[in-house]
Amino acid sequence: MRPNTIRYLSLPTAVGSMLVMVCLVLSVVQSTAAKSHGQVFIHDDVPVAHRNKLLTELRKITGWTRLTFADDGRLTIDGAETRQGSSGAQALLARAVSGNKVIVLEDASSRADVAFCRVVPGKWNNENPSQPPAYVILIDFTDFEQIVGDKEARASFHVGWGLLHELDHVVSDTADTESEDDLGECEVHINAMRKEVGLPVRASYFFKASPLKTDPNFRSRFVRLPFEQRDTASNKTKRYWLTWDALVVGGLTKDQTASVRALVR
Repeated sequence: MRPNTIRYLSLPTAVGSMLVMVCLVLSVVQSTAAKSHGQVFIHDDVPVAHRNKLLTELRKITGWTRLTFADDGRLTIDGAETRQGSSGAQALLARAVSGNKVIVLEDASSRADVAFCRVVPGKWNNENPSQPPAYVILIDFTDFEQIVGDKEARASFHVGWGLLHELDHVVSDTADTESEDDLGECEVHINAMRKEVGLPVRASYFFKASPLKTDPNFRSRFVRLPFEQRDTASNKTKRYWLTWDALVVGGLTKDQTASVRALVR
């Protein structure tokens, strides 16, 4: 018997079953996007500290030291000063800002319905056939602050990687796995980027209950997620772990027990 699990819907399923009205968000970028389709914008109410955190992590991954948000919130790419980074991540971001879809980044910190990151379809304030498809990526910055574990794994799982995962769903139309033994097309793409910058890869799409024992007087449910990296010197594979309290991060159902699915789509 398969363990009781939960999952996030793949993007095509989510579009069909959960159309989220984000007219207010999209009205912020409507006039600009009408002139230049296929842009990535950050909502104007995202705190500066969170903007800077996101940019810092994306710069590390891509090597684009001048990656920034313009005054109108648009994500801008300047590759004039490029350090060693992931070419796959560069290609994904370039496709996101020059494609045929508008993507809005919104701060969803401490929201119970968002675990790490989540993408939902958007709807324009004044719809007409000429407007491009729109999506909103909800980012819970505080969830990433709940993670503890090996530093190598933490470098492979932060807000920058979470955003790239969601962008791959939108830009590449990838879905997540339905199988316990498969990573899924989207995470395979993200793992390739991790390898390009010398980081451990995600070894499982699913997290599982952690063996960590907790004080019975406190309500918590710790889970863990594995990452792996091949050590060329010893020719052995090293495993690293991340752990968090799923009751704080969210995503659990009342009847969930021994094993649960990964929170990030």
